Amino acid sequence: MKIVFATNNAHKLSEVRAVLGEGFELVTLKEVGITEDIPETGSTLDENASIKSHYVYERTGLDCFADDTGLEVEALNGAPGVRSARYATDGHDFAANNRKLLHELEGVENRKARFRTVISLIRGGVEQRVEGIVNGTIATEESGCEGFGYDPLFIPEGKSVTFAEMSAEEKNAISHRGRAVEALVRIIKA
Repeated sequence: MKIVFATNNAHKLSEVRAVLGEGFELVTLKEVGITEDIPETGSTLDENASIKSHYVYERTGLDCFADDTGLEVEALNGAPGVRSARYATDGHDFAANNRKLLHELEGVENRKARFRTVISLIRGGVEQRVEGIVNGTIATEESGCEGFGYDPLFIPEGKSVTFAEMSAEEKNAISHRGRAVEALVRIIKA
């Protein structure tokens, strides 16, 4: 099955390709001629995923999916949430985002958090949504060099290391994006 994934993020492409496996030809935005940044004007992860998938479908007419992911920290009332990529700056400055998060949680005992990914799939003009969630905690300092974003700070429930300390295979087996993509595959195959 040929399907467009609405991202230019090489890390996301790699993670999703690994979870999708055989039987899927994952096409990038660049390969379908979309080189501009897709607006993310929604106030929720669901809205942003939907905006991005509709943007691609309206321009290409091809089956596609888009995701939006956020880190939701309990002590920060769900922040950074939909603003996760732009938490500290308007750009995707992972280091600045991590520094800000650590600063916001200084002296805070409740470090519960969750990563949530929402995927909007459009096939034949019909939209369906799935999500994946992984609960965990925020470490007191960065650790590990794998992954991206908040991975050096996020310790998934039941583990003693951050996502950034895990191999790609270990992370994909339990991650929010991995769970959302598995739900996506179930819908596509149904």
